Amino acid sequence: MSANFVAAGHLDRTVPLTSYCTGLLLPGERKSVEPMAARLCPDKVRQTHQSLHHVVAHPPWRDEDILEAVRQYVLPAMRKQGPIEAWIIDDTGLVKRGTHSVGVTRQYCGQVGKQENCRVAVSLSIRTAEVSLPIAWRLYLPEVWTQDKRRRKATGIPPEISFQTKPKLALQQIRTALDREIPAAPVLADAAYGNDTGFRDGITELGLLYVVGIQSSVSVWKPGQAPLPKRKWRGIGRPAKRLRRHGKHAPVAVRELAMSLPSSAWKTVR
Repeated sequence: MSANFVAAGHLDRTVPLTSYCTGLLLPGERKSVEPMAARLCPDKVRQTHQSLHHVVAHPPWRDEDILEAVRQYVLPAMRKQGPIEAWIIDDTGLVKRGTHSVGVTRQYCGQVGKQENCRVAVSLSIRTAEVSLPIAWRLYLPEVWTQDKRRRKATGIPPEISFQTKPKLALQQIRTALDREIPAAPVLADAAYGNDTGFRDGITELGLLYVVGIQSSVSVWKPGQAPLPKRKWRGIGRPAKRLRRHGKHAPVAVRELAMSLPSSAWKTVR
């Protein structure tokens, strides 16, 4: 934990940071500061509550620095057990009541498998055959929040924070991991990310392989077919806005393509 204390900025935060991390790991459904304080120090609930609240609500440190300190501490131990086999993009829904917590709105929540009032965080984890470690974690801010000046001011959202889709947040996390020279591995993600063409193209441009889920309705080109570049505009008429088709060919739904493939084209991947 010493690396985390350095990332936290000052040694006097050692005790409250240790207490907060301990509270998160202790049994109990509620992980807000007050019930955690009651479990940690039942004889000094008020003082413990104030200490925990200060280190969380008014931190002079960046959560990215804490994650980086954890990665530097844990990754070498992970690699002793085996190589990094995958980078995993996912999001986590946190069910919340009310409307005041930053980013909370009614949206899909994987925790309950349906639309729910919740907050969502996008994460990147690295994995060996035995263990995984989250190395990036970013709160998703829905567009209804980025456009609400009153709520932005009330909750202290910095003005430079603008709306970004979850796939764009994920691509940022992947770029940062490459910049930090994390051992590269295929990127795994579900259809919430795989359906996004820009996300798939972005991973390819970064030189990484990927295995992602997609819906059967996603359009793809058959093998050997591809869109032709736009015609050059010669200053007459309107510039071409659409990609020309490759002869008489056109994209097809991936389900149609999959069903047309011979059995020899299918492989089981473990």
